[in-house]
Amino acid sequence: MPPYFDHAATTPLKPSAGQAITGHSGLANPSSLHGSGRRARLAADSARARLAAAAGADPSEVIITSGGTEADNLAVKGLYWQRRGEDARRRRILLPGIEHHAVLDTAEWLETHEEAELVMIPVDRDGVVEIEALAGLLAEDPEAIALVTVMWANNETGAIQPVEEIGRMCAEAGVPLHTDAVQAFGSVPVSFAESGASAMAISGHKIGAPVGIGALLVRRDVKLTPVQHGGGQERDIRSGTLDVVGLAAFAAVAEEAVDSLSGEAARLSRLRNRLADVVGPLEGVTLRGPDPRARPEKRLPNNLHFTVDGAEGDSMLFMLDMAGFDTATGSACTAGVPRPSHVLLAMGLSEEEARGAQRLTLGWTTAEEDVEALAAALPGIIDQAKQAGLAASRRQ
Repeated sequence: MPPYFDHAATTPLKPSAGQAITGHSGLANPSSLHGSGRRARLAADSARARLAAAAGADPSEVIITSGGTEADNLAVKGLYWQRRGEDARRRRILLPGIEHHAVLDTAEWLETHEEAELVMIPVDRDGVVEIEALAGLLAEDPEAIALVTVMWANNETGAIQPVEEIGRMCAEAGVPLHTDAVQAFGSVPVSFAESGASAMAISGHKIGAPVGIGALLVRRDVKLTPVQHGGGQERDIRSGTLDVVGLAAFAAVAEEAVDSLSGEAARLSRLRNRLADVVGPLEGVTLRGPDPRARPEKRLPNNLHFTVDGAEGDSMLFMLDMAGFDTATGSACTAGVPRPSHVLLAMGLSEEEARGAQRLTLGWTTAEEDVEALAAALPGIIDQAKQAGLAASRRQ
């Protein structure tokens, strides 16, 4: 495959995932009572325990889903319906405008169809939640708050949120917190137990497992209204036949990612900073999110995001694609939609500034020579994109 700089969208399947898939491909339905079913159940229980350990959770807290989007929907809808059912005053959902569409669109659906009131938590120019503003919102009328949802790390800018501090604030206010940790899990230290969150979403294909497997971690004392109904699997929160093969692969790569996290984060940070050193000084280029060299602890180690004045992000993407590099302008979940990033707009950028975005995300397949090749190509391609944008503006 060409040099791949879109690991935030999907990371190629890791060998450990392939081995797990091969080793578990003959398993039966784990809900069946015969011997084959019991063997499948044992395999599922083992994988669940390994995944839980990697995420800092108890196995009983792991609810298997088809991925991050389902996990986010289950958390936001489930918490809202449960809390609203217990007290009709609980209509407010507090969230920042930088959330992934799996959370943001779910909240907007609840606003349209279920009388939810969305309250936006301000973020600063780096896309980090303003803690004092959140404290004020929590104190305003905590009895009317259904839930707070704040992503652990942003999928576009790589900005890491102070989740543990937010978790403490929400606990003091008696309000459940959901966090979308899809980008954070496997890239930075993540512990569900230490986060203070009531629910946390993670996904397999971001760390090298197959697409179609994820999990929602839910504390045992937290009640969720199910989104789907059926056989009562997964604590009756998420009915459906358990994907044992996918779960085994997810557990294998999760263990591998957590075990190698420190060394891999250092490697990817170094490679990412090499690209930052190349594009940062270029005229008209602005690095977005926390500066990866000045405040590395505030940013995912594999993420570089920048905007180019007067250029179109799609133009840069296609030029890089023609040069043999896979990159992104933002979330792959909205790819092909010609509109500025809602994340950048929430950070205070104008639509014109936000249109010139480019995201580079590295991963386990990224080699030194890939980075050096991209570093050599970027200045010329950025200049071409600026010239193309200038020419287009003159034609209007």
